[in-house]
Amino acid sequence: MAVARIGCAGWSIPRAVSADFPGEGSHLQRYADVLNAAEINSSFYRPHQPQTYERWAAAVPEAFRFAVKAPKTMTHELRLAGCGEAMQRFAGEVAGLGAKLGCVLVQLPPSLQFDPVTAGTFFALVRQRFACMIACEARHPSWFGDAATTLLSGAAVTRVIADPPKGQPGPHVATTATTYARLHGSPRIYFSSYEDDYLGQAATSLAGRVGDGHDAWCIFDNTASGAAAANAVSLLRRLS
Repeated sequence: MAVARIGCAGWSIPRAVSADFPGEGSHLQRYADVLNAAEINSSFYRPHQPQTYERWAAAVPEAFRFAVKAPKTMTHELRLAGCGEAMQRFAGEVAGLGAKLGCVLVQLPPSLQFDPVTAGTFFALVRQRFACMIACEARHPSWFGDAATTLLSGAAVTRVIADPPKGQPGPHVATTATTYARLHGSPRIYFSSYEDDYLGQAATSLAGRVGDGHDAWCIFDNTASGAAAANAVSLLRRLS
């Protein structure tokens, strides 16, 4: 059955919305009682032990899923080339999530141009290690051309819908039937809260995708002002 997954980058609960996350336990436990997904961004900056992922997995319900951001070692330092060892290490760490790993998110630097050989080799490597959804947030215009669309589609990699879009020269072109939206806050990235009209449109879009039988994720990354949790709960209520 298709699922709409709504969550935030991280699972902090600002005081202003604490009443929306009642109950006892850690922030993650309270968060996961309300929302059904979370994006782990800290993995981009530093590795975590498998036991850490195991602890997070044990704290959430069976139906909950995590998206994990691929380390910058691969995306920003190696720039997708020669990532075999780093990928093996990352996969070994994330294995601690077990069945609660729902997506691997690959966010690329704005300066990284599309190269079909490098990209093809990298995403084949990801596919060898992970059976879950793979989502790619590219931010250089060359990643939105026909060649990149064909490659991502062939590798079953979901092109991220980003707001605000960076590097995207025109309307979003999907590469898979699944959806992964990352809402960073607009007009002020990471800070701005989304208006009711925008959230209403997002709810309609998510409901449509799920109604067509396709999983759809919506992750709020406007965490700097604490707006993410409030926006996620508001979107959840609209879908309910």
